[in-house]
Amino acid sequence: MKIHKQDILKALENITVPGEGQNMVESGAVKNVQIFGDEVEIDITITNPSLQARKKTEVEILKIIHKEVYAKAKIKINIKVDAPATPSVNEIKGKPLPGIQNIIAVASGKGGVGKSTVTANMAVSLAKMGFKVGVLDADIYGPSIPIMFDVAMEKPLATNVDGKSKMKPVENYGVKILSIGFFTQPNQAVVWRGPMAAKALNQMIFDAHWGELDFLLIDLPPGTGDIHLSIMQALPVTGAVVVSTPQEVALADARKGVAMFQQEAINVPVLGIVENMAYFTPEELPDNKYYIFGKQGAKNLAEDMSVPFLGEIPLVQSIREAGDVGRPAAMQMGTSLETAFQELTKNSVQELVRRNTSLPPTEAIKITTMAGCAAVKQKG
Repeated sequence: MKIHKQDILKALENITVPGEGQNMVESGAVKNVQIFGDEVEIDITITNPSLQARKKTEVEILKIIHKEVYAKAKIKINIKVDAPATPSVNEIKGKPLPGIQNIIAVASGKGGVGKSTVTANMAVSLAKMGFKVGVLDADIYGPSIPIMFDVAMEKPLATNVDGKSKMKPVENYGVKILSIGFFTQPNQAVVWRGPMAAKALNQMIFDAHWGELDFLLIDLPPGTGDIHLSIMQALPVTGAVVVSTPQEVALADARKGVAMFQQEAINVPVLGIVENMAYFTPEELPDNKYYIFGKQGAKNLAEDMSVPFLGEIPLVQSIREAGDVGRPAAMQMGTSLETAFQELTKNSVQELVRRNTSLPPTEAIKITTMAGCAAVKQKG
């Protein structure tokens, strides 16, 4: 049977590339098609940075051509991720974490704004999108991720990797998790000075076997302090997401959080700001919105600071209930909450792709002491 190029292109019109709205022919993802008898070679370019997206695209191409064109065609697919001059993989310099592509810090200027809730639901949304995801709960003094993932009673097991004993993260809902909460009793307060907390974090980072991850989300403590510097000293964070509520008190602290990442010596790109508890809609009045904490405060802050606005999450009782019972609200299929968290996550991924195609990989920072004060310097 003779294979024609137009038949191949027509078959490929049935496939939508992950992260694109159009089919791969309309979007320009198909760069070249060459036919040599029953052999077909296809060059594809996609923007989604995940290994999962590349594999999914390859499998779909094979299936559709074998089904629609010729069942015995020998197909070679060359897939390239579109990242001009800059790799989409987060190149970790210094201490390596092999297999982890992107590291996202989720931060807030103050406590109680829902940072851990956003982290948990972003992680679940990413996993549902097909990404390989891990969460590092770096909130040393108030770890809540184990409760939100219903793994509070779990303990990480040991696994042997190249002759070394490593911690195996606890896993639930397709997300790998490590938290200081796994190593303390529920009623035990963590009373540690900065160096001890930093040592515990380093163990969870470097003595763990995270495996292949598209995203490692780091749930930072509230504020701007020692733990934040320890994380950025240990790891080159790809980008940061800042969570705030709309009221002025929270916005003032969120502004400081954004400013911390934007300091010249730290220089971690801010992917955007999330507005949590944006409005309240009573169940009996579904068309009403009550702006209890103010209206669009975080959105206005994002515009003022020239950073992207990633989305708003409403003040809904079921979000709190879902977190308390260890089943993140983003898992509630077909609900407005699932849609809200999906939109937030999708916007974050888009900003991450944009960041990876326009900026060089982030480097870990170097912390030294000068005249008794902490000075932060970029590694050369």
